[in-house]
Amino acid sequence: VQLQASGGGLVQAGGSLRLSCAASGLTFTTYSVGWFRQAPGKDREFVATINWSGRNAVYTDSVTGRFTISRDALKNTVYLQMDRLKPEDTAVYLCAAHISSAGSLPRTPPSYDYWGQGTEVTVSS
Repeated sequence: VQLQASGGGLVQAGGSLRLSCAASGLTFTTYSVGWFRQAPGKDREFVATINWSGRNAVYTDSVTGRFTISRDALKNTVYLQMDRLKPEDTAVYLCAAHISSAGSLPRTPPSYDYWGQGTEVTVSS
């Protein structure tokens, strides 16, 4: 199983980025995908998660209305569209897969079974 996160970069406050998380090795398994972020010296923080069908998603309060998580089942890829970025969004963003036939949407890192390597997002003021 591999999760490959990409799309990070340097952007000015108010700008946008789209992160991608490509999954391989999970084709015949139902799973939710979550995005987390970790800033230097801080704990890993939940950002958003989406279920297998893509119909249900949850977000942390600080990104609600600015970030949108979506899923392309044919490509086994989950996206995180980040708009109106703020300097406090600066972090390494990681995607993770939670194996679940029930479509659960956990918010805690230990609930996730597989992790990608992360992509760095820097928002300048």
